Amino acid sequence: MSGVRLLCLLAVCQTLVQTTIAAPSSRKNKPAAAAEPRIAFNSVHVDGPYIAMTFDDGPSVKLTPKLLDLLATHHIKATFFVIGENVAEHPEIVTRAVHEGHEIGNHSWSHPNLAKMSDESVRRELRRTEDAIKSATGARPTLLRPPYGSLTARQQRWIHDEVGYEIILWDVDPYDWKRPGAAVVCNRILKETRAGSIVLSHDIHPGTIEAMPRTLDQLEAKGFKFVTVSELIRMARPEPGKEPAKVPTTTAPPQPVPTTPLPPSSG
Repeated sequence: MSGVRLLCLLAVCQTLVQTTIAAPSSRKNKPAAAAEPRIAFNSVHVDGPYIAMTFDDGPSVKLTPKLLDLLATHHIKATFFVIGENVAEHPEIVTRAVHEGHEIGNHSWSHPNLAKMSDESVRRELRRTEDAIKSATGARPTLLRPPYGSLTARQQRWIHDEVGYEIILWDVDPYDWKRPGAAVVCNRILKETRAGSIVLSHDIHPGTIEAMPRTLDQLEAKGFKFVTVSELIRMARPEPGKEPAKVPTTTAPPQPVPTTPLPPSSG
């Protein structure tokens, strides 16, 4: 073999070795993709004994004012996920709730299963409720709790991206809608609640309202502190062993408008 050919062969071998060694190094140094921000919450990892009490399906003209009186006595702020039809009938109750520091979220206009509806039908449900809330309070909601907790992943994404809602579920469910009695509702909440919990209940059932005095007393005795859902989300901390996720910033009422609101409804 001539000297020139031997030198060429050695050069090629050296290049291959350098490439083989460098390739893993370049992959290793490639920055990791940024964590996707959370858009749906059933609980929040927090430092401290903070929880969020939430009440669905109101306002009820008979029961919600009683609950507001109780919350005021305890100096507790809660989050109400309201039905648009009920807001339209009793806007003064929602107005009072906001004046007393509570948060208002969208729970649809007529409580359908949104996961089974077209996108345009979902938009109408959310838009009409948003209009009613804004008329009563002067501010648009930034939280959505889908009826039955039923919403597809695709719907969660477009509702968040298009409307700016965070999707709020729960990790404590006393099944108060089955009306098991005040004692059962209370005991279930006390048993399941932990730091960062989002507690579900309904301010349209008498047994739920009857359960709340003892429930709140006992939760306070356990050392829990009450915040709105948006406040709880702002307290979020990375879970041990997990990459930090970007946490959306929302505020308690009056709430900011991070995205373009839904256009007004046609009637």
